[in-house]
Amino acid sequence: MTESQNPLLSAQDCLVALMIAVSASDENLRTVELVKIETGVNTLPIFAEYDTDRMREVAGIVFDLFEQEDGLDALFGLVRENLPERLFETGYALACDVAAADGTLREPELRLLEEIRYELNIDRLHAAAIERGARARHLRV
Repeated sequence: MTESQNPLLSAQDCLVALMIAVSASDENLRTVELVKIETGVNTLPIFAEYDTDRMREVAGIVFDLFEQEDGLDALFGLVRENLPERLFETGYALACDVAAADGTLREPELRLLEEIRYELNIDRLHAAAIERGARARHLRV
């Protein structure tokens, strides 16, 4: 099998990688963010056929890339290569949900979300709607 037939990351792996990257962006993986990732993987239709055992491997890839000087660029390269363009907004939405999960958006998370918007060419109006939805879903009384 050639590499193009057996990519390093599946589309679902790419979505998980984006969520993990946002959680790890401030160098503090918060429990509420990890629960958000796990809940999404366990309940969303996009992950219906996903092998959840892959999450640990994908996390390892993200952490390894974050240790490299150009690791974020490499991560975005993998995502653009292996995630169908029609799922780019899905990836951004999931990343926004993870960032908003603890009720506080920190500067590293905001910077990474901005980079994801740019790298995945998310239309600014669509991004604003996605961000507003994430904020609305994670408000507290």
